[in-house]
Amino acid sequence: MTTLQSLDTNRTNILLNRLKKYHAVINDSHPVCVEGKLTRMVGLTMEAMGCQAPIGARCRIVDPSGDEIEAEVVGFSGDKLYLMPTGELRGIVPNSRVIPTNRVYQAPVGECLLGRVIDGAGEPLDDKGPLKTIETVPIHGKTINPLSRQPICEPLDVGVRAINSLLTVGRGQRMGLFAGSGVGKSVLLGMMTRFTEAEVIVVGLIGERGREVKEFIQNILGEEGMSRSVVVAAPADATPVLRMQGAALSTSIAEYFRDQGKNVLLLMDSLTRYAQAQREIALAIGEPPATRGYPPSVFAKLPQLVERAGNGDEGGGSITAFYTVLTEGDDQQDPIADSARAILDGHIVLSRQIAESGRYPAIDIEASISRVMTEVVDQDHLQATNHFKQMYSTFQQARDLISVGAYSTGSDPKIDEAIRLYPQITEFLQQGINEPVNYDDSHELLMALMQAPQAAVTQ
Repeated sequence: MTTLQSLDTNRTNILLNRLKKYHAVINDSHPVCVEGKLTRMVGLTMEAMGCQAPIGARCRIVDPSGDEIEAEVVGFSGDKLYLMPTGELRGIVPNSRVIPTNRVYQAPVGECLLGRVIDGAGEPLDDKGPLKTIETVPIHGKTINPLSRQPICEPLDVGVRAINSLLTVGRGQRMGLFAGSGVGKSVLLGMMTRFTEAEVIVVGLIGERGREVKEFIQNILGEEGMSRSVVVAAPADATPVLRMQGAALSTSIAEYFRDQGKNVLLLMDSLTRYAQAQREIALAIGEPPATRGYPPSVFAKLPQLVERAGNGDEGGGSITAFYTVLTEGDDQQDPIADSARAILDGHIVLSRQIAESGRYPAIDIEASISRVMTEVVDQDHLQATNHFKQMYSTFQQARDLISVGAYSTGSDPKIDEAIRLYPQITEFLQQGINEPVNYDDSHELLMALMQAPQAAVTQ
């Protein structure tokens, strides 16, 4: 009896060992990949049949010669998959193989990214060899509970006198730079890049001119600035998918460094090009336009991207973000500008009229606002700022009367004061691109100007 029990036990052990071995083999095996074929292509939109993949998944498209391009799933309808390429479309013919990879895009992260220039897919553009990252994070980030975010309570020195004193930025704030073309968005962005106090700078050049990438790196960041920066470039000739990925990748990298407890400066030029890339994708797959040709998905994507910036959990790091917004035709009611203004924590408007008068940075103080300024400065600072804006606005309203000599001195004490202060106000608002003015000096100059109207403004 004992011998029979022993034999049964041995057989059971042998069977268990075999099952464990087969179970390990099954776990290590790759699932069967069902390929499809390319049935239609119009513009940049491709239709595939015979395979399935989730939204955002990567697929390989193989032509008869064996060459491959990569595409992303952007939609589906019945048995059809809609894909958009991330690279150039050459050599693709009908019935090319479509192979789902069952993978989504990941962002390479790590300290080795500092000083590097990469494209929207995370591939290096510089001549410094392959990236040595060993960690990746989801390109679309993670949602932070708004009640877990630490509040914005500390001012951030951006090195620009007008912003430091009149539009004070808080650490962890999301600001927009609104302007038409050629008014100085990139120059002001470059000033803040060089002068802002930040441990890590992440720059996303999305949909802008290709020549600006090298100019930004060499002329604005320089060798010292580049050593603590990561540049993600997806210029205008990149596909819409790659432009959108570039914006998401920039934000993912900034999130990684924020989670390491660092204070990050995120600069994105521009948010408008990101919205236009989403519009191209949405219209291509048949989404109906809603507002001036922009489909509803565009206005859903903008807050999803912007809300990822800001402060992290209590005790963690921060992402202070500046997004440029192109107002086409200097129209401040442009749909993208209007939507961005509603979801950002403030906006700095650059005026073409001020730029044409030769005053740089061409900040329109009357049209600009920082929504967290009241939380990061004291009451005296706020009163001085309000007084400054009142004097500036009073002069602008009376400018025509003053110009034609129709105003008589003594008619209105406020106008008289505005006339006395205006030369000093314009000097205060003007600043050279290579002349940083720190937060403390900006505050002292503002207080001196408002308390002693006759005093000259000096740095």
